Amino acid sequence: MLIAFSVAPSGTGTRSRSGSGDDSVHDAVAAAVKVVRESGLAHRTTSMFTEIEGPDWDTVMGVVKRAVEAVQPFGSRVSLVLKADIRPGYSGELDAKIDRLERAIEEE
Repeated sequence: MLIAFSVAPSGTGTRSRSGSGDDSVHDAVAAAVKVVRESGLAHRTTSMFTEIEGPDWDTVMGVVKRAVEAVQPFGSRVSLVLKADIRPGYSGELDAKIDRLERAIEEE
């Protein structure tokens, strides 16, 4: 199972560690990504989303839930965008899907 998600705080909460007041959410995102990294699941973080691959719904969604909880102190509300690819019996798809895409591009 693959999940791509983005989580961000909004509203009043704690101020960023930098104290700059620049409305940046990088500290909150860092807290969420730390949860993902500590999960031990295969993952990739880009400028817009974090992707996670796990064996089943409960495992992957448990990580997403903990990531959301890590962001909650940074605002009075949390926004979560999530996309899932549920394909039982497959693993290693975090990289395999990209590999298939690259091969298809090279064949053109």
